Amino acid sequence: MAESTKIEFRHRRMRELNDITDIVAILFPGNRNQQHAAARVLLALKHADRILPALGFLERQYAISRRTLERTRGKLARLGLIEHVTWMNSRHGGQQGWKASSRMSTALRQLAGKIDTWRVDARPERREKDERLVELVDSRVQVRN
Repeated sequence: MAESTKIEFRHRRMRELNDITDIVAILFPGNRNQQHAAARVLLALKHADRILPALGFLERQYAISRRTLERTRGKLARLGLIEHVTWMNSRHGGQQGWKASSRMSTALRQLAGKIDTWRVDARPERREKDERLVELVDSRVQVRN
């Protein structure tokens, strides 16, 4: 049976994360080639002292196929771990290329904050709003069926 390639977030596993290989194993389950490519991309950006204009050198240096590198780069960018900077970005003085990003960690902190706020908000009006929202979702499900 093939291993699933969907990201599986298990809260108990987060304590066991130690290094980059554990992180890419969670983000790219079931695909060792993309895990290798992701680790190489993240390490290259982490240790670069500037914005990297291209990531193609990783193909040659570590024998990563172009397709694997592009698919991996795309997923890392969608997740917010890396970002592309254009020459029009004034913060980077006209440089263009790839850099490590804090978008994912910022988004996860925001999500955690929203969950904590929702969990402790026991006001009666909040309960009523939650009930109405669930009823709305229920009605949408019934219309589809």
